[in-house]
Amino acid sequence: MRLKVLLVDDEQLARARLRTLLADCNEPQASVEAEAGNATQALQWLQRQSFDLALMDIHMPGADGLALAQALRGLPNPPALVFVTAHAEHAVQAFELEALDYLTKPVRLQRLQRALEKAARFVQSRRDTQPVPPEEVMIIQERGRTERLPLSEVLYLKAELKYLTVRTQTTSYLLEGSLNEMETKYPNRFLRIHRNTLVTKGRVRSLERQRDTADGESWGVRLYGIEESLLVSRRQLAAVRELVANLCS
Repeated sequence: MRLKVLLVDDEQLARARLRTLLADCNEPQASVEAEAGNATQALQWLQRQSFDLALMDIHMPGADGLALAQALRGLPNPPALVFVTAHAEHAVQAFELEALDYLTKPVRLQRLQRALEKAARFVQSRRDTQPVPPEEVMIIQERGRTERLPLSEVLYLKAELKYLTVRTQTTSYLLEGSLNEMETKYPNRFLRIHRNTLVTKGRVRSLERQRDTADGESWGVRLYGIEESLLVSRRQLAAVRELVANLCS
């Protein structure tokens, strides 16, 4: 099982440490799909996509983690919740809000590992008792085989001659078709950042200024799940800025 994780902490260094610890954990694997610096950002992410697990601080600007946990209970499919905080005195309240675990900073790898195992059991139990809605898929045909690729795993699409490169976190596929076709079919899922590239909106992590020796200044998008930067055209820059601003607001 691979747990899709949302990190919620107002301290960037704390989130970075958790990412490092999660990468060092054994089964179940955990993939950080998104990060939030406050409760408002976390709720926005939860309204856009589903997560298996939220690792959440308590003391944050604005609504605290306990208030956010209360709000999660009203969602149709809330993630499993594990608090990660420097304050041990809120443990009773946390478990009253149905948190699976309560980790105190600095987090030890072994404790995080046990929390992930609890989350995996919780998620599996919920999957076993709930009907699974059909997920939209792409049909990939290459090298004499046919594969159903869930759209939720797609990070970006890039036009390469008469094919599209379909990139997931672990694999690249070739698909016959056009970007215009995919953009029209899934307008709420993909955003065009260049004439030859669509990215999944919910996977956008940041917009960064770059240096291009040929054209001077340029911009690139980074996505959750991969390290490469994708070039943003000047024509699409305003739309990408607006998306990033909305994701961070």
